[in-house]
Amino acid sequence: MKDNKIRLQKFMSTCGVASRRKAEELIEQGRVKVNGRVASLGDKVDPFRDKVTVSGKRIVSSKEKVYIMLHKPRGFVTTLNDERDRKCVAQLVEDVGVRVFPVGRLDRNSEGLLLMTNDGEFSNKLTHPSSYVNKTYRVTVAGEVKDETVVKLASGIMLDDRKTLPCDVHVIDRKADRTVLIFVIHEGRNRQIRRMCEAVGLEVLRLKRTEIAGVKLGMLPQGKWRPLNEKEMRHLTNVTTVKKDEDDA
Repeated sequence: MKDNKIRLQKFMSTCGVASRRKAEELIEQGRVKVNGRVASLGDKVDPFRDKVTVSGKRIVSSKEKVYIMLHKPRGFVTTLNDERDRKCVAQLVEDVGVRVFPVGRLDRNSEGLLLMTNDGEFSNKLTHPSSYVNKTYRVTVAGEVKDETVVKLASGIMLDDRKTLPCDVHVIDRKADRTVLIFVIHEGRNRQIRRMCEAVGLEVLRLKRTEIAGVKLGMLPQGKWRPLNEKEMRHLTNVTTVKKDEDDA
């Protein structure tokens, strides 16, 4: 008899519940059950026979794959629900028609381009540490930033005992009270740009992601979403085939 079993986190991502990483977190939190039993990492399931639930709700495979971009406003957390009752990006995409989840993240006080999908495999490829994905941010900081500080940021900053990879940083507007910088990075450490700026004594006033792998936010209004077009999907699909040894997210 053919063995149809696959890893639980792969099944969850295929069903559009979450990326594999997030699925693993849900399993570790004890929120996933297989046939009524609390699941563990490493469990396998038969998609055709086993009953899988997340927080009491059964999940089934979603045939239609959806890929959208959202202009995330400040004040929203990049989760589908929040135990502290904070505003979530899920509230902004309730009219998509299917359940979609974020690809990567933007912290609560950041804004801009956020990709969302119900395709777990796509999300996993785009956020996997071996994927080389350029992300562009417009960052406004307090005060006038000196050239040597820009060079230091671009060269790499020690965070958590590991230096950030070299990145592109340049000034597009410099005034006495504030400076606007453009960062292009291909890592995705937690709050990376904010922590890099803090490490060199810069206070971030505003942080906005404007582009991911050639896909641009453009004039999409805050709080609104739209489907990705064919050209944008080609950009994102092609970039996931380029491998790099360093971390990305």
